[in-house]
Amino acid sequence: QVQLVESGGGLVQAGGSLRLSCAASGIILSINAMGWYRQASGKQRELVASITSGGSTNYADSVKGRFTISRDNTKNTVYLQMNSLKPEDTAVYYCKTHVLSRSWGDYWGKGTLVTVSS
Repeated sequence: QVQLVESGGGLVQAGGSLRLSCAASGIILSINAMGWYRQASGKQRELVASITSGGSTNYADSVKGRFTISRDNTKNTVYLQMNSLKPEDTAVYYCKTHVLSRSWGDYWGKGTLVTVSS
C-alpha cells in the first residue's frame, strides 16, 4: 500500500555532512508524523528526529544543534540534514511515517547506512 524509499547514506569523514531523503509513495490520503530512527550495530533502534504535519520538530539530545529534520508535503518526503557528523553517528538510518492509506498505520523504510570515519 505504502512504500518508503530512503537515500543519501554513505561514507563521510568526521565533521562532514550528509543529507538523507525518504519519499513515500502508494495509496496516501494523508501523512501525519514523519521521523528518522537509527540503529547502530549491537544497539537498539532509537529516535533521531521527528516532525509533525504542522512542522513541529523533536530531536534526540545527541543530535540537537547538528541535525535538522524537514519535510515537503507536496512530495511526501522527509529529509534529515546531518552536519558535524561524529563516528558515533554511524548506524543504519530508517524513516518512519504515520500514513492514512486505507487506514492509519505506521510504515518503515528499509534503511540507509551512514558510516562516519574518524
